[in-house]
Amino acid sequence: MPLAVPPKPFDTAQAANGLERWRQEAAGTAPELRDWALAFADSAEGRALLDGVCGNSPYLGFILTRELAFMKRLVEDGYNATFAALMAELERDRAEERSTDRLMAALRVAKRRAALLIGLADITRSWPLARVTGALSDMAETGLRLAAAHLLRRASEAGTVTLPDPQRPTVGSGLIVLAMGKLGARELNYSSDIDLIILYDDAVVQTAQPDNLARTFIRIARDLVRIMDERTRDGYVFRTDLRLRPDPGATPLAVSVTAAETYYASVGQNWERAAMIKARPVAGDLEAGAAFLRTLEPFIWRRHLDFAAIQDIHSIKRQINAHKGHREVTVNGHDIKVGRGGIREIEFFAQTQQLIFGGRDQRVRIAPTLAAIRALCEVERVPPGALEELEEAYDFLRRVEHRIQMTDDRQTHRIPADDEGVAHLATFLGYADPAEFRAELLARLGRVEDRYAELFEEAPSLSGPGNLVFTGTDDDPGTVETLSGMGFRDPSRAIGIVSVWHRGRYRATRSGRARELLTELVPTILSELAKTPNPDNALVHFDSFLTQLPAGVGLFSLFTANPWLLELVAEIMGTAPQLARTLSRNPSLLDAVLSPDFFDPLPGEERVAEDYQRLMATARDFEDALTLARRWTNDQRFRAGTHILRGITDGDQCGPFLADLAGVVVPDLAARVEEEFAVRHGRVPGASWIIVAMGKLGSKQLTITSDIDLIVVYDAPPGSKGSDGAKPLAPNEYFIKLTQRLTSAITSPMADGKLYEVDMRLRPSGNAGPLATSLDSFLRYQAHDAWTWEHMALTRARALGDSELARRFEEAARAVLTAPREPDKLLWDVADMRRRIDKEFGTPNPWNVKYARGGLIDIEFIAQYFQLRHGHAHPGILSIRTAQAIANCAEAGLLESAIAEELIAALRLWRRVQGFLRLATDGVLDPAQVSPSLFEGLARNAFPEEDAPIDFAALDGRIRAVAERIHGHFKALVEEPAKSLTPPASPRSGAGPMTEQNSP
Repeated sequence: MPLAVPPKPFDTAQAANGLERWRQEAAGTAPELRDWALAFADSAEGRALLDGVCGNSPYLGFILTRELAFMKRLVEDGYNATFAALMAELERDRAEERSTDRLMAALRVAKRRAALLIGLADITRSWPLARVTGALSDMAETGLRLAAAHLLRRASEAGTVTLPDPQRPTVGSGLIVLAMGKLGARELNYSSDIDLIILYDDAVVQTAQPDNLARTFIRIARDLVRIMDERTRDGYVFRTDLRLRPDPGATPLAVSVTAAETYYASVGQNWERAAMIKARPVAGDLEAGAAFLRTLEPFIWRRHLDFAAIQDIHSIKRQINAHKGHREVTVNGHDIKVGRGGIREIEFFAQTQQLIFGGRDQRVRIAPTLAAIRALCEVERVPPGALEELEEAYDFLRRVEHRIQMTDDRQTHRIPADDEGVAHLATFLGYADPAEFRAELLARLGRVEDRYAELFEEAPSLSGPGNLVFTGTDDDPGTVETLSGMGFRDPSRAIGIVSVWHRGRYRATRSGRARELLTELVPTILSELAKTPNPDNALVHFDSFLTQLPAGVGLFSLFTANPWLLELVAEIMGTAPQLARTLSRNPSLLDAVLSPDFFDPLPGEERVAEDYQRLMATARDFEDALTLARRWTNDQRFRAGTHILRGITDGDQCGPFLADLAGVVVPDLAARVEEEFAVRHGRVPGASWIIVAMGKLGSKQLTITSDIDLIVVYDAPPGSKGSDGAKPLAPNEYFIKLTQRLTSAITSPMADGKLYEVDMRLRPSGNAGPLATSLDSFLRYQAHDAWTWEHMALTRARALGDSELARRFEEAARAVLTAPREPDKLLWDVADMRRRIDKEFGTPNPWNVKYARGGLIDIEFIAQYFQLRHGHAHPGILSIRTAQAIANCAEAGLLESAIAEELIAALRLWRRVQGFLRLATDGVLDPAQVSPSLFEGLARNAFPEEDAPIDFAALDGRIRAVAERIHGHFKALVEEPAKSLTPPASPRSGAGPMTEQNSP
């Protein structure tokens, strides 16, 4: 064991420099002090002390050589008398200090001298551990008392508070400064922060400015922290931490007693109960502080604990991955505070049992850690052997902690990571051989871990793959390590998010039972989220989901009873951002997931229409209809997305179902909008109107995130003068305004989100044309003014609903598509438009399946080109469905069957991939950012009936090969033949203005 003498210097050169500084400082002092200092340096005892301090601690060595007069006093009067005098003089000289700057300077000088005295008493083993930590605590308390009195006096002079006794400003002031943690238990470590809660008793404070009460005490709290914490040329007093106050992320620095009592009574957590065991008023109105703590006794010390509360207390421990009997601890870099077998485990050993037994037995309600364990031993809750081992380990570990911190005055608890640093620490502790120190440290860590693991041996672990601790204010290093290992890139942010769940800020976590259930679920939640491509984003989505829950107990119980449901939710949050947003807006969707038919095959068009009409029959009015339509449609899209996610269907098979949803909702809303519109404007006699679906909706291949491309066509009798309502409108104005109302009804955001985004740029003349077009105008435009790309888009047009005008429109559209065309001009236009789209939107990334060469646009253009070129001679090839149109061309002998089959197979492949990627990414897939789970989903969707590629490189290779073959077909069928053609002379004869709408 180390001897009770100064340690030998680890760095002899540093010791020699310290001795030289001492002599230089002595040379500039008064003769009496100089003679003493030189004589002390020449004495064996003095030289040993100077070498041991300067050769091990740059921090203490600096103070030592700066404070010669104080050292003389210390050597002559001894540790106890000198420390008592230091504190007494500080209280006497600064009790009525009016200057903040002078007070700050005085406190910093006193702290520097106290740090030197306490450090020397510790390293020479002149004081036991309790005296060392007690003296550090005395210094902190003295500083806080003086600062609080100074700030109250200043507030009184400013007129913001009225002091009952100005000579004793803290008495009856209502200002409460609670010491928490180690200061509360008088166990401060050498470079400790001080944990405080600053309150003001709003029933005690006297003020002529009651409206400014909160601001006044927030300012006092801020200034108190500055007095203690701010670094000046004289250093600092103590780093100050206010994060143990009620819900620190949502409350000011100073909290009213009323607000604090409400918080602890409603959402106070068990770890806060544990923290409050050590709470102690140390400054301000001590009587008000004691009264506040008395009101908290029922919160801290529950006489009757239900099973759930005991489980939650146990979870404080069980979140830490403690194992009895086998060792994985290494000395280098080990955190002796929160690492395995460390100081925190000894503290929790006491606190968890105090919480369980302290409600009935006041004898164990003791703040200091070792005193609490002794009390637990006396009431036979802790065996004597455990007490003996933990006492010895605690003393040893705290002294190790102090030497680590004394070296450079750093608030750290880690053993140095390198062997030289460990050897230095061993020397500073008095060991001649670092191996002896290593052995003794590991032995004590092991004994602590064994005793700690015995506490709840029968309780299943909550730690999952490692520590998962979300209590307290500082990030638990073991939890940071665990989360990093699980794949979270920002563990600190993850800890912050989960910690908020326990603070009761969300409606779902306000009840104690909800938080207890959530505590049990957290490891599983994080483990499931960690399986997703981006665990950090998944956690953010899950957090957003929790914020929208109206209550938590029911759902958390549901997750407990149905683990597969939690797995599904985690998968959605991490793999399908679109579904995650939908679920966050409407958590009740999970009720539908539990219905027996949720995972049944998606229904056909007739069943979809029946379900929708049954629902809409309950609508009370127009606004109710809009709400029901949005909710139903989003529910159905959520169901479809979940099916894709789970591999029940895919983006190709799901397209018609998603189109059917829009196909029943949009015409129904159009009719309801017209009814509302007619109340004011009447109707145009004899007129009718239709909505024409274009693009993906027209071809019945919507994705989860698709806009819907619409045009509105109307027909009014010749000579019609306008509508017959109170506010009549001309036919064109009537249907334009009606179209505006319809698009507003579809796109306006509501509680359940938007119904659809609507794009009407495919109407005649695009954005320059009217929102609604008469049938005659539409036909004239198509016959004389339409660009080639507009005829291509028309191949996928279909009228929604069944009416005479719908039939007339489709006959007219068919006539346009089957009209004879100049083949070379058509070929040139198609090739030129594809070239310009590639120039604007081209990409080498084959996973951008819309724009990549060999992707959707190439296949769609082939189908549209063949229909326009051969529709006159072969009208039977026309189809709004691209795959069917290609098959029709092959059947008519216009396209080789093998090429047609390859085009159709690739089309379905791209739709499957696109459907999955629209769920799994917010944009186009980055091949460099593919996680294992994302790869699995891609492979499953891309090649569902084949052996999946073994890795992403193989999958990517297959995708590129398919794209290359399809691009080859496009070049052979369109690009190469077009190269031999002469460009058209007339500007109007080209493909047309190139926009994104030119593409499928």
